[in-house]
Amino acid sequence: MMVSQLPNSDQVRQALAEITAFEQSKVPGVWRGLDKNQITAQLRSRVNNPFTLNQGSQPFCGPAVIIFELIRRDPLSYVKICRNLFQIGGFHTQSGIWISASENLRNGEGNYRMPPVDWMILSTLRESENLIVPIHPNTSDIVRNVGGMTKSWEIAKWVKEILGYQKIQYNNTYLFGDLEAMQDVYEALKLGGVALALINDGGLLRNQPPRIPYPSHWISILGNISIQSKSSVQFEVYTWAKKMQVQVDEVTFKTHFWGVVIGQNPSIQM
Repeated sequence: MMVSQLPNSDQVRQALAEITAFEQSKVPGVWRGLDKNQITAQLRSRVNNPFTLNQGSQPFCGPAVIIFELIRRDPLSYVKICRNLFQIGGFHTQSGIWISASENLRNGEGNYRMPPVDWMILSTLRESENLIVPIHPNTSDIVRNVGGMTKSWEIAKWVKEILGYQKIQYNNTYLFGDLEAMQDVYEALKLGGVALALINDGGLLRNQPPRIPYPSHWISILGNISIQSKSSVQFEVYTWAKKMQVQVDEVTFKTHFWGVVIGQNPSIQM
């Protein structure tokens, strides 16, 4: 099963027109360290190829999979959100919730460890759910990693509020239900849904399994799902600014696949 991985030409054209309007606008930016020309150039890159969205070395994998899916499904909304963030420091979600970057975040300068346009939107999304731990480019590794952790209920909220899906399902596979969850993913993707999975990246993506398995990374499942008894589980994912192929045996898959958030339209039945 193959799923379209890029927005259609009409969607791209509308999004690029919005970027041009953004460029021509005289409204100043509210982010101290961000350059408008650089932001608009990077917006064009992402609209033309959503796989260029890059979390860099920041622990923003949760926000990254959400924004990746937004770009490839609704690039115009992505551009409008980024324009509003740059010009007024915030944006409204699908249900009207206001998400804004704090003054400290907007005034923060330093090594973003990722492209500026991605820092602007991913850090804002991550900060919106943090009650205590601040988001800043110059925080220590410990604070950065704690502040960047994304929980399943946050992903579920963003699937509804940012991506616009109304039927949200979370398959917790800590103990069992892994293959059944992938069947749900298959059915949802086939009908235009979205599937964002929590995995251990060392075990499924880098062939560096930890001694004690634990959940560490969010990915977007793209499709091409193939399950062949106990010998092979295969599927394609987006992560780290590229498409990757997961191909492992069933035991490895079950050990390092921790759950998946599935978003669907209300009319779609599982």
